[in-house]
Amino acid sequence: MQTLYLDIFSGISGDMFLGALLDLGVEFKALERELRKLKLDGYHLHAARRQKSGIEGVKFDVHLTDANAADCDQGPAHAHDHAHDHNHAHAPSHGTGSRDFAAIHALISASSLSDWVKEKSFAVFHRIAVAEGKIHGLPPDKVHFHEVGAVDSIVDIVGGCIALELLGRPRVWSAAVVDGTGFVQCAHGRFPIPTAATLEILGAKSIAVSQCEEPHELVTPTGAALLAEFVDRFGRMEGLTAHRVGYGLGTRNNQTRPNVLRAVLTLDDGVTGMAHDWQTDTIVVLETNLDDIPAELLGHVLEKALRLGALDVFHTSIQMKKNRPGVLLTVLCEPADADRFTELLLVETTSFGVRRSTAERRKLRREFVEIKTEFGAVRIKLGRLNGRVVQVAPEFDSIRDIAAQAGVPVKWVFEAARKASLAGAS
Repeated sequence: MQTLYLDIFSGISGDMFLGALLDLGVEFKALERELRKLKLDGYHLHAARRQKSGIEGVKFDVHLTDANAADCDQGPAHAHDHAHDHNHAHAPSHGTGSRDFAAIHALISASSLSDWVKEKSFAVFHRIAVAEGKIHGLPPDKVHFHEVGAVDSIVDIVGGCIALELLGRPRVWSAAVVDGTGFVQCAHGRFPIPTAATLEILGAKSIAVSQCEEPHELVTPTGAALLAEFVDRFGRMEGLTAHRVGYGLGTRNNQTRPNVLRAVLTLDDGVTGMAHDWQTDTIVVLETNLDDIPAELLGHVLEKALRLGALDVFHTSIQMKKNRPGVLLTVLCEPADADRFTELLLVETTSFGVRRSTAERRKLRREFVEIKTEFGAVRIKLGRLNGRVVQVAPEFDSIRDIAAQAGVPVKWVFEAARKASLAGAS
């Protein structure tokens, strides 16, 4: 499997991402041909080799027709730089120059694009809509996009997914996220960097962001949503062998660093010392020792924590001071939820203190499929490592439902599903 490493030392936007992938070898005509499947009018694409701070790469632009440019209240139609795409989404408008998330979803659904491109495009757009909806106090499907924002955002987002597919759907890794400082002028007024939507999108995926001395916005909401959807691992280059290197150019001339996105593509054996394609993330581990909690209350806390979104909750028998038997209660959660679950443990249990630590996880790439058995189709979870199925787990809820419909013991369906899935995996 190929690996695409995004060296985002100068941030990321949708147009810079597409420029970098074009520079890596994605054919511009193939990108245009796929985008035409959207049946979206009012624009044309332009990609040219240029230089930024002495670095040659590809400058990608979405040029709007006069009709769409007239609807834009954000400035020149061709100023499609990552300095201002935070203006694209906003509260509902009754004008003709806007599309809501549902309309964009319908546009993509009606196209003849591949299922993978559709799925990923929906997911990226949904991340932006959820973030903007939270900012404006609206459900995601009520968030509207300016006509110009809808057009170039659709091209950037759907085009980015198309380009990744044309590149062979590589796994994506990235450098740590770095944004600039200062303020931007947007639909909300003068707003500090990182912008509200960018912070919401990154925070929802527990992606850390730092600021540098560059007095401009470097990471746009579109760029943040692409990172949140596709990147499996954030960190420095480690044991990476560059097969091809591409540069996507921005429009602005930055003060402290070239306004470029560097993308590095490796071959199957291009990553040494980190050859596994497992997914990684960071979680928080909360622990507390309890020796005086009623069993009923302990069960209640476990159920409530899971209901509130904990990744996992469990308790372990331990021996405490004065040889008293007790339990170690452990909650695994996303970093953004750590304070909330700490409060839950302090309020709902008999604990006087909670230990907190962070842990890195390595996770198999997961895929859900349906496998036919003599009793019916059962949903199966597959775990893949380096493209090979190494774990197979029938979904119990699916097995239970099939057993009830067939009027047979659950264990019969479970065994049939296990055998069928093992045969399919081999």
